[in-house]
Amino acid sequence: MRRDERAVTDLEAIYDILSRCDTIRVGMNGEKAPYVIPMTFGAEIVNKKLVVYFHSAGAGRKWELLQKDPHVCVEADLYYKVAKRENGDITAIYESVIGTGVAERLTEQSQKVAALKVMLEHYKESGFPVTSCKGLPKVEVFRIVLEEVCGKHNL
Repeated sequence: MRRDERAVTDLEAIYDILSRCDTIRVGMNGEKAPYVIPMTFGAEIVNKKLVVYFHSAGAGRKWELLQKDPHVCVEADLYYKVAKRENGDITAIYESVIGTGVAERLTEQSQKVAALKVMLEHYKESGFPVTSCKGLPKVEVFRIVLEEVCGKHNL
């Protein structure tokens, strides 16, 4: 990172930024170019690692790319405003998170339900009865343990 003073390295602080984001972008290795898709998500810290969950249909471009190569990059950000600096320049006021890992498809029902509950909690919908959802048998759920993650801010 070029600007060390903007780095966020504490895992709890990075999680805090991510928990306030409403969308992540998942970057995958596409056929001709990278493929990036905005996703709803959930996140938690497990064994001192940041873990991100998202859901998918069992078909389509995202599904096919993840089957070929599950290595992904995730990004989330919060933009606040443009601010004038003392020297007359302008700068963006923001917070962001970027991480890399492997998107692992969850196959056990209990893992899928637990991940979906984390996602619902992220969006303040924790009371939704996941286990009685009619779409549950068809939904695919992925877990990404972020092996590398960093945060950045300019506040």
